[in-house]
Amino acid sequence: MIALYIVIAVVVLVAIAVVVMYNRFASQQALIAESWSGIDVELTRRHELIPNLVATVKGYASHEAAVLGALVAAREGALAASAGSPAGRAPAEDALTGSLGQVLARVEAYPDLKASRNFLDLQDELVITEDRIAAARRFYNGNVRAYNTRCRTIPSSLVANAFGFRPAEFFEIRDAAVRAVPSVDLG
Repeated sequence: MIALYIVIAVVVLVAIAVVVMYNRFASQQALIAESWSGIDVELTRRHELIPNLVATVKGYASHEAAVLGALVAAREGALAASAGSPAGRAPAEDALTGSLGQVLARVEAYPDLKASRNFLDLQDELVITEDRIAAARRFYNGNVRAYNTRCRTIPSSLVANAFGFRPAEFFEIRDAAVRAVPSVDLG
């Protein structure tokens, strides 16, 4: 009789452990979805700022149409990829970041544009948005890392496999120019 109670107690403890692990996976997936929505909000904000930037730069630098066209095309590509997964969306966002960088680099040749209040405000908004995207990406990737670690460690990996929890995708920068270390020449 005591052996039966011990077996029942072990089964109950195992069942409770499985339920707790399952609930933890579910809550971590919800946290990942929430943190992805933070990235999505900031990317959408950046997408909405691009037309204003293009219109402002066109007024001062009409012969930079090719660079502005590339920025508009990159924005359209990013908007088209916005329904995809983080890994699928990253290349389009990298292309947009690169095109945006090219436009901002070309602005250096136009002192009147650099002094325009409208352009300066847009540039400030873009910098703030890029900082928010970076912060949201760090938060999202931290949540994904914790979830993926849980999916790969025992005993929670057993529960993950049994209930179909799969590792999530990171949202990573793949643009080599963004990852490059800037060179500093003080002499």
